[in-house]
Parts: sequence; structure tokens; C-alpha cells
Amino acid sequence: MFCEHRWDRSLAFGETVFPCPRPGPAPMLLWLLLILAPGRQPAGALPKALLLLKPPWSTAFEGETVTLFCKDHHSLAWEYVSWYHNETPLRKQSGRLQISKSGHYRCKTQRSSLSDPVHVQFLPDWLVLQASHPAFERDKVVLRCRGKEEEDIMERTYYKNEEKIGSSYNSNITVYPAFNDDSTYRCTASGMYILGMSWTETSRPLKIQVQELFPSPVLTASPSWPIEGSPVTLTCETWLPPLTSHTRLQFCFFKEHRALGAGWSNSPELQIPTMWSEGAASYWCQARTVIPRILKTSPRSQIRVHRVPVSDVNLETQPPVGQLIEGEDLVLICSVAAGTGTVTFSWHREGSERSLGRKTQNALSAELRIASVREQDAGRYYCAADNLDGPVLSKRIRITPRVPASRPVLTVRTPRAQAVEGDVVELHCEAQRGSPPILYRFYREDVPLGSSSAPSGGGASLNLSLTAEHSGNYSCEANNGLRVQRSKMVSLSITVPVSHPVLTLNPDVAQAMVGDVLELRCEAQRGSPPILYWFYHEDVILGNTSAPFGGGASFNLSLTTEHSGNYSCGADNGLGAQSSETVSLNITGLCKNKVTHITVGVIGCLLSMLGLAATAALVGRFRTQRKSGAIPRNIGSVPGPDPPAQALHSPRGLSRPALMELQPLYSNVSPGDDDLVYSQIWIRQHREGSPAHSPRTHQKGEVFHQEPAIVYSEVKRADPYDPARQDCEEAAEGYENVPCTSLASDH
Repeated sequence: MFCEHRWDRSLAFGETVFPCPRPGPAPMLLWLLLILAPGRQPAGALPKALLLLKPPWSTAFEGETVTLFCKDHHSLAWEYVSWYHNETPLRKQSGRLQISKSGHYRCKTQRSSLSDPVHVQFLPDWLVLQASHPAFERDKVVLRCRGKEEEDIMERTYYKNEEKIGSSYNSNITVYPAFNDDSTYRCTASGMYILGMSWTETSRPLKIQVQELFPSPVLTASPSWPIEGSPVTLTCETWLPPLTSHTRLQFCFFKEHRALGAGWSNSPELQIPTMWSEGAASYWCQARTVIPRILKTSPRSQIRVHRVPVSDVNLETQPPVGQLIEGEDLVLICSVAAGTGTVTFSWHREGSERSLGRKTQNALSAELRIASVREQDAGRYYCAADNLDGPVLSKRIRITPRVPASRPVLTVRTPRAQAVEGDVVELHCEAQRGSPPILYRFYREDVPLGSSSAPSGGGASLNLSLTAEHSGNYSCEANNGLRVQRSKMVSLSITVPVSHPVLTLNPDVAQAMVGDVLELRCEAQRGSPPILYWFYHEDVILGNTSAPFGGGASFNLSLTTEHSGNYSCGADNGLGAQSSETVSLNITGLCKNKVTHITVGVIGCLLSMLGLAATAALVGRFRTQRKSGAIPRNIGSVPGPDPPAQALHSPRGLSRPALMELQPLYSNVSPGDDDLVYSQIWIRQHREGSPAHSPRTHQKGEVFHQEPAIVYSEVKRADPYDPARQDCEEAAEGYENVPCTSLASDH
């Protein structure tokens, strides 16, 4: 250690500069106990906990604090943690612990055992060398040279075993210590006074103890003393600390100098399906990491194998007993429930001195195949097994070859030539050859209908009550447990009687016109085609139409007045005729506007005839009076309300007889029904008196006359969407309505 001086910060304030005294030497070594190299834990023990530091340095200055965390193989523990300082339990039980005293610290959780101790020191020095915590073999370790006043340091220099390994101003350095590395590290920090004098500080020596990344593996066998012929599981036991659980290990197992299994794998276990006694063979394993490359080998060990005499010899057949088919191969399987080593198997049939076959092998079972078994091969069979302790015999079993069922024949038995809905039919299935019992299954379009068994052989039947849905292809299947045979397809067609048909009219009206074309539509909802439809008018046949593919049929009529009446139809498909309900139809003579036109014409003609008759009567009477001298020559004009009427003249002193003049007047009246229009026809009669009075007005002293007669003629209004309307309108083009207002003024 050399003399060191530092620049006092009071210089900045103009004070006297005093050289700093040389700090006393620090001959002691600072040991960084990261994690003690782990040994193997006893079987069933909990894994060790791992103690972590924050900040991750086990060396700090006096007055600072360090936080400790306890981690198990699952995660950080936040409660129920036991803490120890220099092997003395602390009361603190939370997941973290803040410390400021030097010493050895340990922890454990409910899921782990006690961790390895960590030595943490709080130093009064001005400069300390810190190493990152924890450190594992071939893992990087960060070294940091830290001073109490970092801003005064101009250069840091690091040494390993007194050899310089690096220097920097403010950077750390990384080293990769090996396992069991005994090297010593230190650092120096230097700077300059204002007056140009230099100073240097040196840290205490630091020795890093590196933890082994994983211990050398140990090979174990389960079970430890296996029975010959049984499986054995080999395990290459080692483990990684919790903080390095991300590191992946690979394993390989060996028998003598030969690798077992597929070589290197990520599983620490290898299963040997069958273990044999082969003398003194040694087994061992290796474990390695990929990054960094670390390989470790387990000690060699021998596995003792126990041999067991044969027992419980059993004979089985393939196919199983009772299912052997004539002509097939028979496999005799001889097995033992226990027994190890080399076993000799032999097969025998009662009544025969020679064995059927013999095999010796390292197995618990063996097979003997007898090709193309025939009926004369039937008998009682047994086998024997021996592993040098004497043969052990199996029980005897009887073997009888069976005859498979032949292809069955399906017969459909119906009560008549053509099956009709509602009939009961019998489906009969029979195989001509086959060992009983035989199970028959019946199908329609490959859909199962049912099954029936013939325990003594022969055939079996299934009855069906037919519906329309039963039409289709039928087959059957015979199965006697040896082979399944399917019959040929048999088609069955079901005829369905027709239902009551429905008669509809198109257009669908209760009243039609002469000359219209009417469609009679008859249709039965159910019934097998072809269907013949008959059409009737008052039970008189109009005609017939056929529907070869089902559905309905139509019959057209050009209407006359004789077509009014009741209509019906009938349907027949050969299984019985069915009739529809009666539909009534009323036929009218002409269309609506033609009726109106004719009505108006007839009324006009009648009124004209009445007018001519009245005129002739007046002329005759006038001539008679003139001849008798009753009428003077000069006759005054009598005003009248009707311009077309002739004026009649008579003396003022004479009373004038009432003359009647008939005049046809009409107007259309709609009572509010869109389908009806009434034509109103007036017949006016003149009376003596003032024409200004209405015919309905009665005054004293006047001569009353008859009320005007009103006649209504009902005329249906044509449908505006009826294509026949235009024809009717064209027939009434010369027709003109007289407004009602003119009628009122005439009155």
C-alpha cells in the first residue's frame, strides 16, 4: 500500500489545503460468499431456497441498506418466510428483509428448505470492490470499483492475482471465473488535486467463490432390484439452482460402452421395457449444458436382476374359442403370468403323443400357427412352459371350427299381387348354410328396420304394416358371429289409395257470365299415380283427365246459361274412387254495362210510345172542340217549363182539363256500394196551376196530381281491373247521363 493524498473539497471555498492522511492497510481478504456449492439432497427433501440481494452486491458502504429476497423453485415468496442472521432466527416473516449489518444471512419458505448462507459486509472504507451476486461456473461476474465520491475518480484499474486485467474511467468489467477458482481480485481508483498532485485509493482484496452450475449426476434404477423380464426406469439425477432454471440440461445413458435409447435427450429418465440377467453389466449416465458447454459424468453402477420361476401357464386361441371358422388359420398362444429368463414353450392335443410345436425364447409368451383348420382338427388342446425348473401345463380348451353363414335370400310375402297401404307384409330372410345361432337384420335403403334370431338355424321373418313411406329397396343380413353376409336388394312399391279430391274454380267466383271460360281444377292430396279425374255437372259427366305423375288435373268450360248449377269431381287410381264436395255456380246472361244499356233503351222506348199516344189523344180532342166551336181562333200562349212541349190554348173563363205529358228523365244513383249503380227514371205529370211549384208541394185550392213515379234499375259496376270491362264500355258509348241538377230544375 502506498501513500495516498486527496484534494479536499474545501478548496473550492478558498480554504487551506491539507493533505489527506493515508488510510490504514486492509490486509484481510473480503470473501464474497455467494452460494455454497450444493451437495446432493436426501430423497424426498424440499429443494433449497435461493437468497437474492437488491442491489445485487454483497459489499456496501456503512450507512447503506441492502434488501434481501427469498426465492424457491416456483417464485419469489412474499409471506411466511423464515430469516436467519448468523444462524439466529429473526422475527421478520415478510417476503423481503432490509439489512444494514454485516453477517451471514439465510432464508427458507414453506415450499423449500434452508438456503445456503450469503455473507454481506458493510465497510467503512472509501473504496470497495463489488462483485455481482450470485455467480455460477462459467457464468459472467460483473466487477465494480466504487468510491464514496464517484465524481472525483478519474481512472479505475482492476487486478487479478496482482496482474492488471483492465482499466476504465466509469465502466465495470466482466470476468468469467471457473469453478473452484482461487483467484484474488482488487481495484484502485486515482485522481488529481487542483495543484496537480495525484492521489490513489486501493480496495480490499476480494475472493470470489463460484458455485457449481449443477452437481455431477448420479444414476439410479427403479426398482433398485428388478425382476428379470420386468421394466426398469433409469434416472440421471442432478439439479439446477432456482435462478438458473432457464438453463437446459441434456442426458445420455450408457450400458458398458454402448449408448441406450436414442442418445442425448432432454429427459433425465430412460425406461428399459424388459430387464434380463446378463451377468455383471455396468450402467452410467452423463449430463451436459448446451450454453455454456459443461459435461459431467456419473459414477458407474451395476443393477442386480432377480430370476422368477414360471407360473400360471395359460393357453389362448386366435380367433377366440367358438369363433374359429373352417378354412382359417388357428393361432395357439401360450403365456405365463410370471417367470424370467429363457422359457421353452410346447403345444399338444389330447390323444396325440407328438407335440404340435416347440419354441424357446426370452419372453413370457409364444405363438404356434396351424394353417387352414378343418373340421377333423376339432379336439382338446393344451401347452407347457419351462425355464429350467420343470414344465408347467396349462388348462385344456376345446376347439371346434364353425361354419360361416352363407349369403341369405330375402323374400317379400304380400297378401296380394300389388302391395297397398295398410297391408301387412312379411319379410323372410334365410341363409342356406351356417352354424347357429344366426342373427338376421332387415334393412330398407340401408336403414335398419329390426332384427330376429334363429337359435337353431333356418330363417327368420319381420312383419311390416305398410305406409306410403315403406316403398323402396329392402335387404337382409345374416350374422352367426363368424362372418356377416348381405342379401340382394328386393324392391317393394306401395300403392296409396287416393284421398277425397278438392274441386276449385278459376276464376274463383260464385257468379260468372255467359261466354266466360271456366277452369275446373280437381286435385287429391294423397294417392299413388296415375290418377284419373272425372268432372260432373249435376251428376252428369262432363269429361275426364289423367294425372300420370300425380297431382291434380283441370277441365275447361265455355259457359252458357245452361251451365248454372252444382259441380263436383272424382279421383280414382284403381284402389277405389273418391268424390269431392259440391261447388255451386250461377251464370248470368250479359255483362254489366250491356244490361244498363238495354235497360235505358227499353225505358226510352216505352216513354216514346207513351208520348206518341198522349200526342195523338190531344190532337183528336183539339179537332173535336174546334169543330164544335168551343175553342176560339185566337189562343194565347200558355207558358210552360218544358221547352219541347207544345203550348195548349183555351179561353180564360173556361176551366182547362188537366193534360198529362210523359217525359223520361234519368240519373245514375250510387247508394255507396262500389259494386252497384242504380238508374233513376222519372215520369212527370203536369197539373193545372203554377208550374213553379214542386210536384210534392200541396196548396189549398190547387188541383193535385199524382206524385212522379221513380223506378230504379240495379246495375253492377264493372271491375276496373276486369279486362272485359272495355268491351262493355264500348257497347255503351252512345249513352249519356242527364245531371241530377237539371232534374231538380225541371221539377
